[in-house]
Amino acid sequence: MNVDELVRDALREQAAEQPSLGADFAERVLTVRRRRRTRAIAGTAAATAAVVAVAVGVPLLTTDGGDEVRPASEMNKSDIIGHPDQSPPRNMIAAGDTALSAFYVREAVKQPGGDIVNTRVYGLLDQKTAEYRKTKWAFLDVAPGMRTAAVLEGELPARRIGLLDMITGKVDRWIPVDHGVASVEFSPDGTKLLATTYSKNPDRNFADHPQNVNGKEVPGPVASRTGFSVVDVDSGEETWHKAPHWKDEWGFFYNSRDDIEWSQDGRSVFSDIGEKPFRQYYDLKGDKIDVPAAEKYVNYAEAGLSPNGKLIGGEFAGEGEKISSAIVDSRTGKRVTTVPGQQLLAWADDERVIAWGCDPKRCSGKGEFRNQLILLTIGSDKVVQLSGFRKASADYPGRWVPVFTERWAD
Repeated sequence: MNVDELVRDALREQAAEQPSLGADFAERVLTVRRRRRTRAIAGTAAATAAVVAVAVGVPLLTTDGGDEVRPASEMNKSDIIGHPDQSPPRNMIAAGDTALSAFYVREAVKQPGGDIVNTRVYGLLDQKTAEYRKTKWAFLDVAPGMRTAAVLEGELPARRIGLLDMITGKVDRWIPVDHGVASVEFSPDGTKLLATTYSKNPDRNFADHPQNVNGKEVPGPVASRTGFSVVDVDSGEETWHKAPHWKDEWGFFYNSRDDIEWSQDGRSVFSDIGEKPFRQYYDLKGDKIDVPAAEKYVNYAEAGLSPNGKLIGGEFAGEGEKISSAIVDSRTGKRVTTVPGQQLLAWADDERVIAWGCDPKRCSGKGEFRNQLILLTIGSDKVVQLSGFRKASADYPGRWVPVFTERWAD
């Protein structure tokens, strides 16, 4: 069935039936499992050209006779869904096993007394329409399968975590927490939340802690990370562990927002530090541990390990006017090849990676800041455009930052 036929059928079904929610929340979240890495690529034609497609949420008949709305990301299973004419994007973007579940821009908001809060303005995927909708949340993350988002209210740190249904747009449940939370991230299997705890808002710069920027004193950051909590999604049980900011011998720290993140296998967590090995790992009991062998050579590039764990999306490796980034063997740490992208962001599958960059034919001589989301294939110079060139808009006043999530739930 081609895209046009899919859309027509979806619209006919939607007109004939009134959607309602029939499945309970816990079942939707907890049946999420780490997707199998052997999922087939959907055809060579789709793998070589961006497909601009429309998907809408339609009812799916359940066994108990009720109707359950099927997410738009499940209705449109095209291997590549790109919108090279949109920036910020309005319609869903996806490639392989990964989708752009949300994006955000930062906006500096002046406060009474002189403080400045660098707020996030999010666009979150609406699973009814496959469109990104502006949200009110101060921070969010999306679960594998993209049916549920974990959300925090402002001003941070928050005292509860919301579990938002991405079809209805409503919070199904609030999980209270004992320590103020300013970031939240789903575990790779979707069953746990990692919440970084702070005593102050890490996005606030304080007038009474000034910093010198270009010879001028302006409000400055304060290190306030206290630790992290591992929260069970089903029960809401929270286990908190102390883990303050890393600081050097002079008390210097990099950023007031210093969120702790999951390792790829979900067995440990880590935060960045300013000395070798440049990451501090913790087990889920809160004890410091050595870098896991699989992540020994992972660097600051966001893509990290490929799904099968064999490759690492590396750092910028361009020379002169050439734009490229390294692909590294995870066992040896040696470069095996390069791809024509500026910044590697997320793996689409074991052979393709999503990046900031530009088709060289369109960007020659135009500088590093003219970039868009692109899809790159290991061993090829082919560039598939996924979004338009990054810029601000009336709704999103700033350069947008992508949030990627596993597209499928097994």
